[in-house]
Amino acid sequence: MSDEATTEPMPPGPPGPPAGDVLLRAEGLHVHFPNRGGPPVRAVDGVDIEVRRGETLGLVGESGCGKSTLGSALLRLVEPTAGRIELDGTDVSALGRRGLRALRRRVAMVFQDPYASLDPRQTIGRIVAEPLEVHGLHPGRSARRDRVDELLGLVGLDPSFRGRRPHELSGGQRQRVGIARALAGEPDLIVCDEPIASLDVSIQAQVLNLLDRLQRELGLTYLFIAHDLAAVQHVSDRIAVMYLGRIVEVGANAQVAADPAHPYTRALLSAVPLPDPPAERARQRIVLEGDVPSPSAPPSGCRFRTRCPEVFEPCPEVDPALQDTGGGHLAACHLHGVVGTPVHAGDEAGAGSPPP
Repeated sequence: MSDEATTEPMPPGPPGPPAGDVLLRAEGLHVHFPNRGGPPVRAVDGVDIEVRRGETLGLVGESGCGKSTLGSALLRLVEPTAGRIELDGTDVSALGRRGLRALRRRVAMVFQDPYASLDPRQTIGRIVAEPLEVHGLHPGRSARRDRVDELLGLVGLDPSFRGRRPHELSGGQRQRVGIARALAGEPDLIVCDEPIASLDVSIQAQVLNLLDRLQRELGLTYLFIAHDLAAVQHVSDRIAVMYLGRIVEVGANAQVAADPAHPYTRALLSAVPLPDPPAERARQRIVLEGDVPSPSAPPSGCRFRTRCPEVFEPCPEVDPALQDTGGGHLAACHLHGVVGTPVHAGDEAGAGSPPP
């Protein structure tokens, strides 16, 4: 079955977050890498984030901001330097080898490059069946073969693909195989790390539609990581914006699109083309000056201040915490003042209370 067999128009982004408890939570998460001859690279540097059951949380930011490292750290594919990760209340940070195996059944990953992430020596059937064997699911050759065929069907591929190898497939078909493999462990959460970045534009919408359909049919939760804000807006219930190792804004899709609370988010939105040509020609884009600072030597105070068009007095000295600007819309920016006690991304319990 070809990629074109499942073509359909890409639906608009959902209006807001669904009701759901917290499935995954990270608090004070740091991932620092050694840097020979200099200070460590602070790829993730104090992140609080929550993913609610049944939602798609979009994580967006420029290349090098730390979003892929954050996604890998949540699965402990990269070991955090500090912080706590909880899955359904269980401390993931303290898991041993057996616990990590169980974690990686419940939390799977779809990678950016479907060719690099698939073993070229193995058949598609063997690639999709591997998680079934690792986790002891559907024991017996016949049962596993039937399950592989079912998984291939779920992602829009004919069972005949079972005997092929990755080089015989198109990029979109390979990514479908990667999604089938992620589904094999019957996960609660799938971390999608730039899943459409390496695909042709004509195929990207098909993969996004596939992810949306699978979420509705299987009750999945997604952390969708991308640098393309337009794609994130199409698939996400909530959006988290990341800059230089930190989360700078979190809010419902509609909140962030209609009233971005951080200057960096406004700059990202200004780069998204509008479907109305006259409006697109008339609007003024925000062009950020300078380069992104090195993550081994981030600026003092607000990390965005060296490129921010609205920088003012407290920015160089005070590092802004995420604050609720209203309705659970969080931003780390001095433009909003101290609205309430600093709260974690997605945690609205302390919103509006006075600072201690």
